[in-house]
Amino acid sequence: MNAKPKAPGRVKSAILNWLGVPIDLTNGEFWSYWNGSGSSAGQAVNEKTVMSLSAAWACTRLISETAATLPLKVYERTPNGRKPAPNYPLYFILHNKPNAYSTPVTFWESMVSAIALRGNAFAEQRDIGGRLVALDYLIPQRLKPKNKNKTIWTYTPPEGDSRDIAWGKIFHIPGFSMDGRWGMSAISYGASVFGSALAASAAANKTFENGLMPTIAFSIDRVVKKEQREEFRTAMDDYRGALNAGKSPVLEAGMKAEKLGIDPSDAQLLETRAFSVEEVCRWFRVDPSMVGHGQAVSNFGTGLEQKMIAFLTFTLRPWLVRIEQAINTRLIPPADQARYYAEFSIEGLLRADTAARQAFYAAMVNNGIFTRDEVRILENMSPRGGNADELTVQSAMTTIENIGKANQSDRAGAALASWLKQYEEEKNAA
Repeated sequence: MNAKPKAPGRVKSAILNWLGVPIDLTNGEFWSYWNGSGSSAGQAVNEKTVMSLSAAWACTRLISETAATLPLKVYERTPNGRKPAPNYPLYFILHNKPNAYSTPVTFWESMVSAIALRGNAFAEQRDIGGRLVALDYLIPQRLKPKNKNKTIWTYTPPEGDSRDIAWGKIFHIPGFSMDGRWGMSAISYGASVFGSALAASAAANKTFENGLMPTIAFSIDRVVKKEQREEFRTAMDDYRGALNAGKSPVLEAGMKAEKLGIDPSDAQLLETRAFSVEEVCRWFRVDPSMVGHGQAVSNFGTGLEQKMIAFLTFTLRPWLVRIEQAINTRLIPPADQARYYAEFSIEGLLRADTAARQAFYAAMVNNGIFTRDEVRILENMSPRGGNADELTVQSAMTTIENIGKANQSDRAGAALASWLKQYEEEKNAA
C-alpha cells in the first residue's frame, strides 16, 4: 500500500503560498499535477520547461494564434437562413471584448494554449442581474476543487487573495478526454518525450559551451597539491568555450590529455534534436514543416497547399468545433439554443491569400450565392445598393428572377427569326 505523500516543509510551503499556489497537503495527485510528471531523462517537465522547447512553443503558438484570430460570431437562425446577431448580448463578449483587460485574440490564445498544454481551459462567468457581461480567464494550475463533489472551487490569482467560485459560474472547455468530463494534459502524458527533448537540448547547449569538444581529462605521473590543481583549472578557463576554439594549452611535466566523452557527430546530436522536433510535433498533431522544420521540396507550392488543407481539417477544425460546442451548450441559455449559435468563420484564413480570396468570391457571386454588396461588406467596403445587392448568375450576369424571362425572350426571338427565314424562302420560291 502506498504511503501518503510527505507534507512540504515550512520553506516550501511559504514559497508556494507566496506564488499563490493552492496547496492540498494530503492530495498526492495535486503534487503530480503541479510538477507535470516530475522528471524524465533527468529533466524537470512542467509548463515552463516544455515551452522552452522551440518546437513546443511554435506548435502551441500556431494552434492558439490561428484559432484566436479567426472571426467568432453569434448567428441567428431565420426562415430565410442565418444572419449575424450583433444585438445578442453574447456577440459583443465573444467578438469584441471578453473582459476588461483582454482582447478577443489574447483571451482565446490563453484558452486554447491551456487546452493544448494542460488539457483544460477555464474562465469565470461574470454577470449582472443574471446577464453574462464578461469572461475572465482562469489559470488552470491555480484552480482546485474546495469540496469533494467539486461544486465549489478555489482560485488563487497571481495577485490578490484566494476566492471561491461556484462550478456553475466556471466556463470549462476540456481537451482530448477519455472520461467525457476532463481533458488529458499533454505535459503529463508526454513527459517522457518532452524530457528527452529537453535533455537533448541541454546536451547540445553544453557541447557548444565546450566549443564543440568532448570532455578532456589531464593526467600526470605524480601527485600534485590542491593549490596546484586549482591553479591549473583556473588557467584552463582561458581555453574553454566556443569563443576560445583554436587555442591550445601548453602541457608540461609529462602531462597528457585524454578524451572522456564522445564527439557530437558520434553521438548523432543533430539527428537526435531533429527527431525530438518531430516527436514534439506529433503530440500537438502539427506537421513539422508548419513550424519551420525541414527543407523538403513538398514544403513549397502545391505540397504546402495540401499541408495547409490537412492542418485545417485534422488539426484546427477539432479545436474550433470543441470551442463552438462549449459556447453553444454552456454560454447560450437553453431557451435560446434553438435560435442562436456561435461559429468560427474559417474564411478568415483566406485573408492572407489574395488569389484564393478572389477565386472564392468570384465563385460565390457567379453562382448566385453572394451578392456584390455582401462581398464588399466582407472586404470592409461600403455597400453600393441597387443591382449590387441582387443575386446574379454567370448567364449574361442577369438576376435570378429574370432568368426565366430572359429564356422566354430568347425563345420568342428565335421563333420569330425562324418564321421570317421561312417566309423569305417561300417568297423567293414563288
